[in-house]
Amino acid sequence: MRETEVVGKKFIGQADQRKKQRTKGNVQSIKLNNALLGLTLPIVLLVSWEIAGVMGLLNPLLLPTPSDILQEFAALTYSGELARHLGISAWRAFLGFLLGGSLGLAAGIWVGVSYKTERLLDPSLQMLRTLPHLAIAPLFILWFGFGESSKILLIAKGSFFPLYVNTFLGIRSVDSKLFDVARVLEFSRWKIITKLIVPSALPNIFLGIRLSIGVAWLGLVVAEMMGSTSGIGYLINDARAFSIITVVFVGIIVFALLGKLSDSAVLFLERKCLKWQDTFKGGQ
Repeated sequence: MRETEVVGKKFIGQADQRKKQRTKGNVQSIKLNNALLGLTLPIVLLVSWEIAGVMGLLNPLLLPTPSDILQEFAALTYSGELARHLGISAWRAFLGFLLGGSLGLAAGIWVGVSYKTERLLDPSLQMLRTLPHLAIAPLFILWFGFGESSKILLIAKGSFFPLYVNTFLGIRSVDSKLFDVARVLEFSRWKIITKLIVPSALPNIFLGIRLSIGVAWLGLVVAEMMGSTSGIGYLINDARAFSIITVVFVGIIVFALLGKLSDSAVLFLERKCLKWQDTFKGGQ
């Protein structure tokens, strides 16, 4: 009898192990298929672009082929110039986002939980939100000079508002019944914010972070092209002045890759933190 039970348990254990392996293999297959699906359009576009350039359908002075851009990218990488400018730009974007995003998150929570604060601050902040980067960049340069302060503050200005707006909307979207439960449980104001409001608003907060990072890169381009002697934006502006279009494309592609990588990092963190969400993932 015991031998039968041991054999039965062993068989069940092996079956469970095979099931886990199949599930793991299916998950990996799905991830691979998704990655290939996402690469399909860029690959088709690049191949078509290269063929059109080789056939002489494109003006190389205005639109060089992907192979020419790749050669320029390799040359800038080998010389170390690209890495130097990239490091400076990434550091500026990080500091600007950290400053603006932190203030935006704090302001969104403050305005979201207080009706009086909303009446006091929100109209003015919404008015400032509509000011374009190009309009205020000269003022920032006049006020703070051509140094790092003007660039970081310009990036922070752009990073502030997406996180502020989405945090505010996330808090105001919290189910009011949860606050009734919190009052019954006699939660303190701090506990309501940390245990109820912020967790419930996390989907909107993560959306705000993703948008803020995107605006930070846009603000970085404006800041570096308006007045700078280093950074990817300066590299693009300098190449444009000398009509070196391949370098311009290298700079644009670098910005696109940085934006995609930073967005993917936040999206990965969002999926880890919001596993509890049961939302529609899209149909076939």
